[in-house]
Amino acid sequence: MTTITADLNNLSTEKASPKKKVPLKGMMNNVMEQFYKAADHIDLHPNIRKILSITNNEIIVNFPVKMDNGEVEIFTGYRVQHNNALGPYKGGLRYHPTVDIDAARALAMWMTWKTSLAGLPYGGAKGGIQLDPSKYSQNELERITRRFTFALADNIGPEHDIPAPDVNTNSQTMAWIADTYMSTRPPAERTANQHVVTGKPEGSGGLEGRDRATGYGVFLNIKFWAEKNNKTLKGKKFIVQGFGNVGYWAAYFMEKEGAKLVAVQDAYGSIRSANGINVEDLYNYTKLNNGSISGFPDAFDLDNEKFFVTECDICIPAALGNQITKENASKIKANLIAEGANGPMNVEGEKILLNRGVTIIPDILCNSGGVVGSYFEWLQNRNGELWHLDEVMAKLDKKIRESFNKVFHYAEKEGMDLRTAAYCIAITRIEKAYIQRGIFP
Repeated sequence: MTTITADLNNLSTEKASPKKKVPLKGMMNNVMEQFYKAADHIDLHPNIRKILSITNNEIIVNFPVKMDNGEVEIFTGYRVQHNNALGPYKGGLRYHPTVDIDAARALAMWMTWKTSLAGLPYGGAKGGIQLDPSKYSQNELERITRRFTFALADNIGPEHDIPAPDVNTNSQTMAWIADTYMSTRPPAERTANQHVVTGKPEGSGGLEGRDRATGYGVFLNIKFWAEKNNKTLKGKKFIVQGFGNVGYWAAYFMEKEGAKLVAVQDAYGSIRSANGINVEDLYNYTKLNNGSISGFPDAFDLDNEKFFVTECDICIPAALGNQITKENASKIKANLIAEGANGPMNVEGEKILLNRGVTIIPDILCNSGGVVGSYFEWLQNRNGELWHLDEVMAKLDKKIRESFNKVFHYAEKEGMDLRTAAYCIAITRIEKAYIQRGIFP
């Protein structure tokens, strides 16, 4: 142990300052502020701080795709691999106009902390394509996805970097990626590479229950928090920002527990009903309304600016990053915020909420059900097994309960908020791996 520590100390001749801050912007600023705060608390080794402050690899690919009209369009795709000290890189691919290298860096770092906190043998990565998928046909999206996969080439792989669905991507996207990747392998190796992605359709190597894993995890974290505080969710009012896969399933399980959905916001608008919004009715309505909640007959339309002002007990931001800021944090009525999205609030907004006594279940804990489900799918493919839904849900419950209890007790013991506690646990595990292994060469 002494030799290894000395090796880490000699990693750089430059004096490493544990308080050194680098000016950053947007989500990168959030993730680094959170990292520095936890690193300071655990007195993270200065050289390990250096390693974790940067990304291992950043891949940018520009690739041509022929559109339905015969024209060729050039797309830019990203894959950022932050750290793989604990295992292969793991993280989603999103299709959104906001995708850029800075966003991918921040999201990749969050994935490193998330997989570490969950106790999984993974590192962190993230990526995607800068585009608005609503402007392209299904056939065009397939060609874009397959060409992106081909452009990434050996930068992904079942034991190297394993993508998953994220914003505006789904099981169909993953099926295209898996098929493209497997098709580029020698025939005898193709089926052995099925676990190059997770979140696939059930008929193509997917895990039963993977579709609801993230939303179920959000619900479980809320439920465990209620149990720790001797509260019941029955009759509690909650609001959800984002009614995609995560928002829908979180609301579904909350409603089953007796909670009442009173407001929803998506990319198209906001709706509210003091009497409660039936989750299944709203979901069925969105399927007939191009995915939009707007105009839902059993609720009235609400100004987007008034969404977070809605009277409620629990707020579930499950859309994009930086939605809760210093501009609206003081107006939020909820006393519990469960982060279904990655980085839904910035540092300034969080400070305001914590000073007001609002509890925040952080993203790296709250929405980790998705990556835990992905791990189960990866294992299922790797071992040639088939797991049933009840088995998957029981395993999710157990794994997320373990993570929640660790964070909750650490926060109580150290007298800190849940996010800092989660970061401290996650970073300590990675630090231990580096101290035990040393630095090559």
